[in-house]
Amino acid sequence: MSSRWAPGNVVELASLTAVALLLLLALGTAAVPWITPDQNETAHRLAAICIFTASYLALAIGKVPGLSIDRAGVALVGACLMVASGVMTLDDAYQAVDMQTITLLLGMMIVVANLRISGFFAVVNGWVVRRVHRPVLLLAAVVLVSGGFSAFLVNDAICLVMAPLVLELTIGLGRNPVPYLLAVAMASNVGSTATITGNPQNMMIGSFSQISYTQFAIALAPVALIGLVLTVVLLALLHRTDLRGESLRPRLPRLKVNRILVARSLVATALVVALFFAGQPPAKAAIVVGALLLLTRRVKSARVYAEIDWSLLLMFTGLFIIVAGAERELLKPQVVDTVARLHLATVPVLSLVTAVLSNLVSNVPAVLLLKPFVAALPDHDRAWLVIAMASTLAGNFTVLGSIANLIVVEKAARRGIAIGFWDYFRVGAPLTLLTLAVGTSWLMWR
Repeated sequence: MSSRWAPGNVVELASLTAVALLLLLALGTAAVPWITPDQNETAHRLAAICIFTASYLALAIGKVPGLSIDRAGVALVGACLMVASGVMTLDDAYQAVDMQTITLLLGMMIVVANLRISGFFAVVNGWVVRRVHRPVLLLAAVVLVSGGFSAFLVNDAICLVMAPLVLELTIGLGRNPVPYLLAVAMASNVGSTATITGNPQNMMIGSFSQISYTQFAIALAPVALIGLVLTVVLLALLHRTDLRGESLRPRLPRLKVNRILVARSLVATALVVALFFAGQPPAKAAIVVGALLLLTRRVKSARVYAEIDWSLLLMFTGLFIIVAGAERELLKPQVVDTVARLHLATVPVLSLVTAVLSNLVSNVPAVLLLKPFVAALPDHDRAWLVIAMASTLAGNFTVLGSIANLIVVEKAARRGIAIGFWDYFRVGAPLTLLTLAVGTSWLMWR
């Protein structure tokens, strides 16, 4: 069989064709209210269906055939079509954006950017390596560091920092980098389960639910800790050949560290975490501390801005509007009644639905899709905690399950290290199932 017509290529071609057709249909329906103003209600509903479906399918695949647009661009186009078609007014679109989530994410990105620029993460890397002399202990250290930092400082940002450091270290030691890079991706996902600031979807849930930072951490930190132990065990078992060998004798490069900036960034990080646990609104604490970090003569603000993932903020903004438009036109009482029959109030069912949905459309869109149905559940706090747990841990199922995974794979590819679907799946799938079982059981009986 020609490689052109291999099953994988056929599936991808079919998916991309579907996205293209839906996109054309969405553009067409967006223009209908202008052409036939008397059919606004029907046209709006059709436009909402097509724009929502096309946007989510494109977000799941990550591209649109024939175009160089990314996920952030897809979200922006979808949001603009919701307004252009008349499904939402511009004022409605503004109100749909959850500014608490955007503000919290921006503030945490500024804090992490300062830690990275100061050289703090390189210092931690060097400190660990000087004290760890066995391959399996190094693996455990990578899991602990990646998971620990991800619990408070946004897992995507931690992967951006840790992946290059781990690559340099393992290549310098002559070790296979793959198990250690998998440790970075998987541990960052698992560790980020612990708190509201661990990942973007948790930030949204914190804003939607108004669960306190402390209450959230008490509920899910134990799941994260058990998950990190399982991450070490599975990676050590499934990569035991790669973890054999002599004691590690690393030669560390000379570190470029700005000690004053490190101290300043650490004080700011400790302050913002303390404010979280003290009950201050996370968005307020993060953005105020982040803004104060910009008051310095040592680092130009432009350098900090360059570290911020603006495209992620743009994608969130677009998604809020797309989902709000679809909710307005499509979330009728009969739809709510149909979904209610799925027994989402039952922890195992909600956990399973969230995990499956997260792997179909990614975790952030999945949380937004589930938001309208949480209001109908009797125990809102428990439901949101289940969604936070399942949407995060489900990210380890495949390499496409979370942005954090893709960041690590991309960084590895730039150094000629390939992490294929099976390389990830053979560890990620059992880890996901085990951690979901732990999290579901914990939240059922807690």
